[in-house]
Amino acid sequence: MLAARLRDALARPPLEPPLDGDLPELRARADVAAAVLIAITDRPEPGVILTVRREHMRTHAGQIAFPGGRLEPSDAGPREAAVREAVEEVGLDASGVEVLGTLPPMPVPVSNHLVTPVPAWWTRPSQVAAVDHAETVDVFRVAVADLLEPANRASVEHARWGRTVRTPAFTVDGVLVWGFTGIVLARMFDALGWAVPYDVHRIVQAR
Repeated sequence: MLAARLRDALARPPLEPPLDGDLPELRARADVAAAVLIAITDRPEPGVILTVRREHMRTHAGQIAFPGGRLEPSDAGPREAAVREAVEEVGLDASGVEVLGTLPPMPVPVSNHLVTPVPAWWTRPSQVAAVDHAETVDVFRVAVADLLEPANRASVEHARWGRTVRTPAFTVDGVLVWGFTGIVLARMFDALGWAVPYDVHRIVQAR
């Protein structure tokens, strides 16, 4: 069962994200705690919810992202924050979500956030749509099989810390998933043992 495999993967020693630089230092430097929800379902086939951010956002404008946001004082922790944000952003029915655990917090230097990815089993898929139009313009579900297809995998090169770094990317039906979201998906697929070898030297242009 997919949920059991996810739990087993989360119980293993965590894989650090493929980032250049001193990860502990970057974590210490990030002063805004945030969380995102990786809502996974197997109906009708394994898939994950992604959103499209508005073009006018100060950071990550127009990018593909998981639903999520900053922790609020009322949140007990990252798990609660990730679910709350998903309810607010895409109208997810929280009663149909089973949080499976958390992945290691990941620093996002461009926005000074320390983001905790929260994988969850979407036990009862409900209708989702862009609810918070201030941040989100679209919501869609992408099949895991499409993300794992080697022809749909690539890398993005971009400037970081005064040099060029290369991070994982996915291209599905003309949609580019890269940056934080691409790194988290790649790390999760590696942890699950699902990743299929692909051409890491295939470079796509970030938009």
